[in-house]
Amino acid sequence: MITKIGENAGLIWGALQNGAQGLKALKKATKLKNEELYLALGWLAREGKLSITEAEADTIIALA
Repeated sequence: MITKIGENAGLIWGALQNGAQGLKALKKATKLKNEELYLALGWLAREGKLSITEAEADTIIALA
């Protein structure tokens, strides 16, 4: 499971290389299920690699 979370974190990292994205767009870009997306985001956030901000209708994720 840890390996898969790391792989998914890599997918997110790659998707964010082009700039910040909302959760909905990030999910679409990576084709991850909700659980997979949030586990990988937690991994990256714990490592201090993400900037997370609240927007009106979405949460915006960017590389730190």
